[in-house]
Amino acid sequence: MKFSKIVLILLTIIFQSTVFAQTANKKSEKGQIEETLMHYIEGTKNAEPERLQKAFHPDFNLYSVAKDSLRIWKGQEYIGNFKDGKKSNRIGRILFIDIENDAAIAKVEILMPEKQRNYTTIFYY
Repeated sequence: MKFSKIVLILLTIIFQSTVFAQTANKKSEKGQIEETLMHYIEGTKNAEPERLQKAFHPDFNLYSVAKDSLRIWKGQEYIGNFKDGKKSNRIGRILFIDIENDAAIAKVEILMPEKQRNYTTIFYY
């Protein structure tokens, strides 16, 4: 009887440790994703190409849909549109981050009041 109680207590401690480690790891992953998204939001707002480089894979493409047609930009071409220090009135916010196993998706909203534009950017990790 005593032995089974000890085993039960040990299993409970091991289970809690595993859950805690997974939760801590998920928080760490979420923090890294938030940091990457902020590089994108602030890099575009403040026209910081170096910061934008931190937000994307070197070979990324940007896909957008307008007037029923798909536009594909080479990532470096997109980043090249932001000239150092030429700030814009972009307002960005993270709408959500969803992490599942080794994959994640995030959604960011960018408002451009002076151009009356609203962009939603979806990131896959």
